[in-house]
Amino acid sequence: MLNEKERLQIIKYVDHTELNPAAGTADILKTVREGIKWGARAVCIPASFTPEAVAESAGRIDIAVVTGFPNGYDSTAAKLKETEYAIENGAAETDTVINIGRFIGGEYDYCLKELSALKKLSGNKILKVIVECCYLNEAQKIDVCKLVTDSGADFIKTSTGFGKGGAVAEDVKLFAKHVGAGVKIKAAGGIRDFETAAAMIAAGASRIGASRLVKILEARDD
Repeated sequence: MLNEKERLQIIKYVDHTELNPAAGTADILKTVREGIKWGARAVCIPASFTPEAVAESAGRIDIAVVTGFPNGYDSTAAKLKETEYAIENGAAETDTVINIGRFIGGEYDYCLKELSALKKLSGNKILKVIVECCYLNEAQKIDVCKLVTDSGADFIKTSTGFGKGGAVAEDVKLFAKHVGAGVKIKAAGGIRDFETAAAMIAAGASRIGASRLVKILEARDD
C-alpha cells in the first residue's frame, strides 16, 4: 500500500480524465478544479469543452483534448479540424486515436501521413498517439512504435479506455524498448488504483491517463 506522499508524487504523472459521454460542462469544470487542487499533470477532456476548460484552468493546469476519439476512423481532415479547434482555443496537448483499422490492414503510409500532418499542425504542442493495444499483436505493437516515432509525435499511448482492454505493464515495457529517442509513453485505460499506476511508471510510462486516482484522493479529503 502506497503512503500519501507516494500517491501525491504519482498524481504529478496523471492526466486527470473526464471522457464520459454523458459528462456536461459542469462535470468538465469540476474535473479541471480537481486536477488543479491535487497537482495533476494535465486534464484530458473532449474537444467541444476546450474553451470552457481553458478558461477555468486560467493557466494553472494544461488542458489535453482527445481527437478522433474513441475509434480513430475519422477522416484525416476531421482529425485536423478537431486538432486545430483544440489548439486555437488554448489546448496544450492533443491525444489522437490512430486509424486502427487502416494500420492493422497494413496501410502504414496512410497512417504515417495522417500522424505527420497532425504533428505538423500541432507544432510545439504535445501530440499523443493512442494505438489501442488491445487490438494489436506483438509484432504490430512493435511496428506501431516505429510509426509513431517516424511521425514525430511526442507520446505513444496504450489505450482509449473504450476498447476491449486497457493498459498493461508488459505493453509499456515493450514500447519502452522499441520507441525512438524522445518518444514518451502514456499508459491509460483501466488504471483504477495507485499501485497499478506505480507499476506503469516503473515499466517506463511518463504519463498516466486516469479518472479515478484523483477521485480516490477527493474521497479521502471529504
